[in-house]
Amino acid sequence: MRLLLTSDTHLPKRAKKLPEELLEQMELADVVVHAGDWVDLATLTLFTSRTQRLIGVYGNNDGPELRARLPEVARAELDGLRFGVVHETGPTRGRDQRCAQRFPDLDVLVFGHSHIPYDSTAPGGLRLLNPGSPTDRRRHPNCSYMTAVTEPGGLVEVVLHALPPRR
Repeated sequence: MRLLLTSDTHLPKRAKKLPEELLEQMELADVVVHAGDWVDLATLTLFTSRTQRLIGVYGNNDGPELRARLPEVARAELDGLRFGVVHETGPTRGRDQRCAQRFPDLDVLVFGHSHIPYDSTAPGGLRLLNPGSPTDRRRHPNCSYMTAVTEPGGLVEVVLHALPPRR
């Protein structure tokens, strides 16, 4: 199963539109995961119209309309793997241990908020993935997103994609 992982799109505040590469990857994915901070309802509508299956949560910058349509934490089983999605996980220091304690029933946790890509495995085996942001790189050199591939019972490939600078 092919997954697209993204977060912190922040439209239209941080960019006027999503990168074409992300839109193309969205249509190729079996499942799209968005870890919050959509900012406007139009972005959620765009994702829903272009994806086979969307798993999303709201973030700290998402208002009442988005919070009414999205959960704070989402869970799904994909190819036998237990996935979770949340926007914020707290400070970098202690993140792996804190998430392993908070989500002992998950195999993979996708999160956002920092706009900085992250790929780690916590004690006990929980895989933590932050795809960064496709529209706001903050302290990271590039805007980014991730793709992943699952096979029954396993996450076999995770790729961080750096996006070219906007013109």
